[in-house]
Order: sequence, then structure tokens, then C-alpha cells
Amino acid sequence: MTEKGKEAAKATAAASIGAGVGGAGGASVGVLELAAQGIATGLSASLVIGAGAVAGAFIGLGVYRFVKKRKA
Repeated sequence: MTEKGKEAAKATAAASIGAGVGGAGGASVGVLELAAQGIATGLSASLVIGAGAVAGAFIGLGVYRFVKKRKA
């Protein structure tokens, strides 16, 4: 695997981990809040989880790039 490929794999892994954490955060916070209000539907729950996953992916990738720059 080339260096460019290794860096792409590391960035993808960071984004995947962030998406997992963000999805779990979205599920635990957003869906529970919606359920407590009695207005949670399958669609709204999916949107909250998806938004958390997307936000987590971007945060994970941002943290990876920040750490990578500090090492260089």
C-alpha cells in the first residue's frame, strides 16, 4: 500500500469512528428527547441519528487532520 493509500485509510477510519460515535450520540440524546415528548416517529428518529452520524464523521475527520498537522 502506498503512503497516499495509507493516509486515505487512516482518514476513512477516523471518519468512520466519528460517525459511529455521532450516531450513538444522536440516538441516545435526540431520540430519547423526542420519545419523552411523545412525538418520535421512525422518520424523525432516523433523521436525528443520521445527523449525529454526519456531524460525528466531520468532527472525527477534523480531529484526525488536526492531529496529523501537529505531528508534521
